[in-house]
Amino acid sequence: MTATQDRPAQADEMRTMTLIQAVTEAMREELARDDRVVVFGEDVGARGGVFLATAGLQAEFGPRRVFDTPLSEASVVGAAVGMAVRGLRPIAEIQFADYMGPGFDQIISQAAKIRYRSGGQFTAPLIIRTPSGGGVKGGHHHSQSPESYFTHTPGLKVVMPSTPYDAKGLLKAAIRGEDPVIYFEPKRLYRAAKGEVPSHDYIVKIGEGAVRREGTDLTLVGYGGVMPDVERAAAALAAEGVSVEVIDLRSLVPWDRELVLSSVQKTGRAVLVSEAPRISNFMGEVAYVIQEQAFDSLLAPVGQVAGFDTPYPYVQDKVYLPGPNRITAACVKALNY
Repeated sequence: MTATQDRPAQADEMRTMTLIQAVTEAMREELARDDRVVVFGEDVGARGGVFLATAGLQAEFGPRRVFDTPLSEASVVGAAVGMAVRGLRPIAEIQFADYMGPGFDQIISQAAKIRYRSGGQFTAPLIIRTPSGGGVKGGHHHSQSPESYFTHTPGLKVVMPSTPYDAKGLLKAAIRGEDPVIYFEPKRLYRAAKGEVPSHDYIVKIGEGAVRREGTDLTLVGYGGVMPDVERAAAALAAEGVSVEVIDLRSLVPWDRELVLSSVQKTGRAVLVSEAPRISNFMGEVAYVIQEQAFDSLLAPVGQVAGFDTPYPYVQDKVYLPGPNRITAACVKALNY
């Protein structure tokens, strides 16, 4: 558990980067550090991916380490599983999270099960990187947030950073781990999220959340693309005299129960924010754990702000996404309960 923003001490080593630059740098450093690391997917080679996350990597490390694949997500994930079982450290890119369907069986039936099925003789330390979420007017085939499918699958780790520092540190931790990791990248923050990243090597431990803002009246919990709006809502409430604690989960499986519970036990109120549809939303699990383990501390029902249970709308994405107004309204409701 961590109660800070994990800022390293060496301020003279810090650079300002975007989230996508941090992702690229993590891959570049790990390709250089470990010759078992390979990067592949649709258009990731010469073009550098549709969002240019892998730009320049093929030129630097060659087509045997960074290469394009056919337009087949099942083949991409299947190849990653085979490589991982044979000792490589594959980083497979799925062009959009919406396209993970064809590789779903390979993920949940093979990658997630191989350690248990083999009695620990084999592991599949692979990373599936994929741009996720809305906010860029991509429509219903390029804007979904399918993380709950994978948080429901034992054997997988699932992460979603919201800052450049976390993006780099979590990706490095995933590459160096022994488990399959689904690494969601909130595409609307690729170039919008900027922050300080150290030049020295570091990791962010998977499973640890971060307190972005300390408070005493209410706990706001989010992850990924919603975090800027969560922090805007907290700032608006602070201007009215409400002290809001903001927690960024960063990691969904495992998630930092201790951090969330300790905060809710302090504040007595919780509002949970994500952009995935409300039904079977991962935050429902967080809400259940809060009421199960911190019920006596609650001063109001746990609130949840999420996307709507509809296909993602192309022209009304700002209405669909949880913005500061919807988040603030849910907080006011909890405060007035």
